[in-house]
Amino acid sequence: MEDRVQFDINESLKYYLSDPTSVPTADAEPELLECEADPDQLSTALIDNVLNPIVDAIAENPEGLAKPSFFDSLQFLLKHCSILPIRSLSKLLDLIVSGLSVEADIVHGDLESDEPDGVQHHKHLLEMYGFLLQWALSAVEVKAAERPAEAAPARRGVGKSGRSKASMRDGHWDWTAQIQVSMETMCKVMKLKLSRIFLTTSDRDTFVNLFTRSIYLILESEQRVKSITIRMHAFKVLCIAVKHHGHAFGDLTYFEHLSEPMAEFLHILAEQYDYPQLSDEILKELGNKEFNSNDTRGPKSVSAFIVKLSELAPRLIIKQMTLLAKQLDSESYTLRCAVIEVCGNLIADLSRQEERSDNYKTQINAFFDVLEERFLDINPYCRCRAIQVYMRICDLDQKFPKRRQAVAELAARSLEDRSSNVRRNAIKLLSKLVSTHPFSIMHGGQLSCKEWMARLDAVDAELNSLRPPETPGFDGGEASHVDSELLDDATQMPDESPSKAPRMTEEEKAAAVKRAAEQAATSELLARLQLTRKYYNEAIRFIEVLHTASGVVTQLLSSRNKSEAIEAMDFFVVLDAYKVETSRSGIRRMLRLIWTKGNSDEGKGVQTHLIDCYKGLFFEAPDSFSPNDAANYVARNMISLTFGSTPAELTCLEQLLSTMMKAGHISDAVIAKLWQVYGVQRKEISKTQRRGAIIVLGMLALADPDVVIKEIEAMLRIGLGSLGMADLVLARYTCIALRRMVPGRQAKSKEVGIPKLTNDHAILTQLAAIVEIVSDNKEWYGVAEQAISAIYALSKHPDVLCSDILKRKTRSVFQPQTQRSPSQGTSDGDEKRPGTASTDNQATRKPSSAVLSQLLFVVGHIAIKQIVHLELCELDFKRRKAEQEKNKASTAAPQMNKDPTEHDELDLIGGTTEDDFTDAMAHIRERELLYGDKSLLSNFGPLVTEICANSNIYPDRNLQAAATLCMAKLMCVSAEYCEKNLPLLITVMERSEDPIVRSNAVITLGDMAVCFNHLIDENTDFLYRRLNDDDVSVKRTCLMTLTFLILAGQVKVKGQLGEMAKCLEDDDKRIADLARMFFTELASKDNAVYNHFVDMFSLLSAERNLEEASLRRIVRFLIGFIEKEKHARQLADKLAARLPRCETERQWNDVAYALSLLPHKNEEITKMVSAGFNKVITAST
Repeated sequence: MEDRVQFDINESLKYYLSDPTSVPTADAEPELLECEADPDQLSTALIDNVLNPIVDAIAENPEGLAKPSFFDSLQFLLKHCSILPIRSLSKLLDLIVSGLSVEADIVHGDLESDEPDGVQHHKHLLEMYGFLLQWALSAVEVKAAERPAEAAPARRGVGKSGRSKASMRDGHWDWTAQIQVSMETMCKVMKLKLSRIFLTTSDRDTFVNLFTRSIYLILESEQRVKSITIRMHAFKVLCIAVKHHGHAFGDLTYFEHLSEPMAEFLHILAEQYDYPQLSDEILKELGNKEFNSNDTRGPKSVSAFIVKLSELAPRLIIKQMTLLAKQLDSESYTLRCAVIEVCGNLIADLSRQEERSDNYKTQINAFFDVLEERFLDINPYCRCRAIQVYMRICDLDQKFPKRRQAVAELAARSLEDRSSNVRRNAIKLLSKLVSTHPFSIMHGGQLSCKEWMARLDAVDAELNSLRPPETPGFDGGEASHVDSELLDDATQMPDESPSKAPRMTEEEKAAAVKRAAEQAATSELLARLQLTRKYYNEAIRFIEVLHTASGVVTQLLSSRNKSEAIEAMDFFVVLDAYKVETSRSGIRRMLRLIWTKGNSDEGKGVQTHLIDCYKGLFFEAPDSFSPNDAANYVARNMISLTFGSTPAELTCLEQLLSTMMKAGHISDAVIAKLWQVYGVQRKEISKTQRRGAIIVLGMLALADPDVVIKEIEAMLRIGLGSLGMADLVLARYTCIALRRMVPGRQAKSKEVGIPKLTNDHAILTQLAAIVEIVSDNKEWYGVAEQAISAIYALSKHPDVLCSDILKRKTRSVFQPQTQRSPSQGTSDGDEKRPGTASTDNQATRKPSSAVLSQLLFVVGHIAIKQIVHLELCELDFKRRKAEQEKNKASTAAPQMNKDPTEHDELDLIGGTTEDDFTDAMAHIRERELLYGDKSLLSNFGPLVTEICANSNIYPDRNLQAAATLCMAKLMCVSAEYCEKNLPLLITVMERSEDPIVRSNAVITLGDMAVCFNHLIDENTDFLYRRLNDDDVSVKRTCLMTLTFLILAGQVKVKGQLGEMAKCLEDDDKRIADLARMFFTELASKDNAVYNHFVDMFSLLSAERNLEEASLRRIVRFLIGFIEKEKHARQLADKLAARLPRCETERQWNDVAYALSLLPHKNEEITKMVSAGFNKVITAST
């Protein structure tokens, strides 16, 4: 045989590891050596000519590799692997792997037959094959990494050249199968008794490293690791290397994608190869490791590793948990999060163990303690992770009742966390605690506090009945029953034989046995009742936490973070499913979210989620219901939503239902059921149900007027008939429903609805009649308001009809002897008008306060609606004018077919400009309505002024309220009338004892600020004064009015914002919340808080009634909106200039506190503040 190659593994590795191209290949085939200067000459044919003889030789005997020309030829090709065709490299790899596999079989046979002669020879061959395999696999990985770069242009340029085609073919080459076979061969080799081949440990390690180095290289590829086959084979090679050949595991924290696979590897090593020692060593090292604060990759990799290992092999982790717990003090929040998650995984594992160790409870409690501590971690991500881990623990079969109570309280506390992410997860945790609660064993799963309290009371009563009555004169207790003689003498053994004691009769024995049995039964019952009582108490404690949390979650429904609001909605849906009482208030509060704005998917997502929640709660019947029962169910639920609702809630419900109607979520069957409830004549139906039905129908009509148009007759018969006269609330909502026959903004189409009606139409006749009825009921005002609004919405000439109403109403008030008007006489509800008879019988000239109040209310509302009517006329004119101009190009022939009246109107429009029409409307509003010779309203202007100015002559409270409201509405009509009566209105606002009057005056000033800004601008101080009103409702009204005016830019803000700031500390929570909302919105407008801060601070600091702590909270809140560093510096300079001028220490402290909140970085200011109050005063003097 030809000379064998002189191969030294250490020498070859030295060349290879420094630079693979430096490996000497002097004995390579001559044709290869000729290509060394120009490797591009290496063609496929040339390579095949070289490889084919080597393949044949090795196939015959793996020792063929020892031929120098063969070995160096393979090394030469591997040196130039970057330009080798993929198929040639594949052939080369197959050659090496198959040769090594056969060699392994031969070695195994020789070792088994105990032939020591060829061992050294085998050693060199194995090293040569191992060396080449390492190199070949490295070449394959380099090619695989290049593949995407080569494949991409190939896809774009298919067919352009032979080279691009080759690239495309190469790009689709899959190495997985060959790599898998390579690793199987490595396993086969390492299963040999290598210690008999490699006599020294260093030689064996060098050889084993040839394989493991390749494995590490393969694992560096994220795509390779994703392949389960490759990953498992790689782990197998490493496991054998570690277990059987003492391989030291490499540090793989440099690659993030290897964190979880390495945990999987250690799990396999420990479970399948019974080698946990490596895991222990790694965990010990990680527990003691300290990471650089700038190192983010290291903690991230370690965290992923220990979390995955705790999932796969928790028992490996639990042994080293004491060391790993040190990382809870690490500055890296990622590591702390990982330890928190590990604790959760260990709790889950321990709870699933059937055989529990002695220290089971200690371990569980220790892990729970860690989780509870981390609810207060300084980092919000860690706090979130603790909450998320608890959520997973809730799904375990074991419930841990004591810990659940503690975590419920912690979650309720976390609802007030600064981080919205923590709050959102806390809500989810509370929902999870409810849905997995352990109190469903005895009485189902409901959590109604009332029911549980009743059960507790019943158990207490039963326990008290079983306890023996206390003996009078004793404190109770066993000692009281001891015979006193036993305590007087020393205890001695009895002299007499027991046999001399009196024997019990059979009856006494039976009685004693019976008594003992009864006592045992009673003891057992007592024990059972005491356990039941404990169970009930735990349930009630949990429910109380939910009640407390509900209040905070209700506030979080208003969160700016949309996902937080969505979680809050889901929380109340869960509470409702478990019948928790506080769910109803939350579900009502959810309605406000229908107004959530936002063009983003997030904003729309809140609305969609709200609709889904309400559909699930109220509008989706159980599947078992028939269609008829389902319609009844939904209709009943819709009506129930109106019960006890505030006006604000009804407005929100209206928006919700109209949105659902528009989206097609309300079926015709449900609408039919609602009309049935409204129209039923039986007395059994309650007023609230009938009212609820028409309220809901009116809301649905907002989206589809046909809902009410089809049932006009029913509304006239019920709502405006005898039932409506008896129930004015029903009449009011019927008027609203009638008004909806004209499409509003939310209607599906503007084409629907009915045309304008003539004044003699039955609907308008009955609406007029209901305005003219006389009633002592306060609800009349609401009916009259809606009836007049309906007339203006439905009538073709509402001003004519309202003039007639006003004339008749005035006549009935000032001429009491006049009988009822014809319109009243024809009303169905004539006999139901309370107060009519008493009015008719009055003989006095002076009208009663009640009827005069009603007249003034009608006057005021007609005046306002007339202004709106004029504006609509103007808009209609402009619309028709635009249409006419648009159609000018049309032919004359179609115009001849038009209605003559319309033709005349269009001719009039054509001769009038928009400006002329606008001026005419303005003149009517300013000069005709209140000052025209023929105007009805002109008679009432002086009348209401007279009543308001002489409250001592007209002392009736209702009359004053109606007169003030009427005057306020008339002031919105004419600037002249407004200017003339403004001082009177301000006087009324200042001096009236009725908070309703003051509130109305505030609202009026707000309206006038929009209508006649120039008149109100100088009088805004009077408006701000109402922020200090004694009545909470007036303050709230004033704050809302000012909020609207300032944010809409209707009034100029001067120095009065300090008054708004004081509201931040108001005792009424709604006022304080409203003030916070105002400043939050104001802060979004061009540095508004910064611009006005000094003025606000001056006013607050001068306010004597404001406590120092309150001022500090206000200042801290306001300074939070000053985010720009430049503004902070400028504001600090302005405030620092005040320090020398402070007259009292309190003033100085206020300024110093404000400065302490600003990041000014000014040393002079710091020195001034450090000097203190007295020294500053001395320096200034």
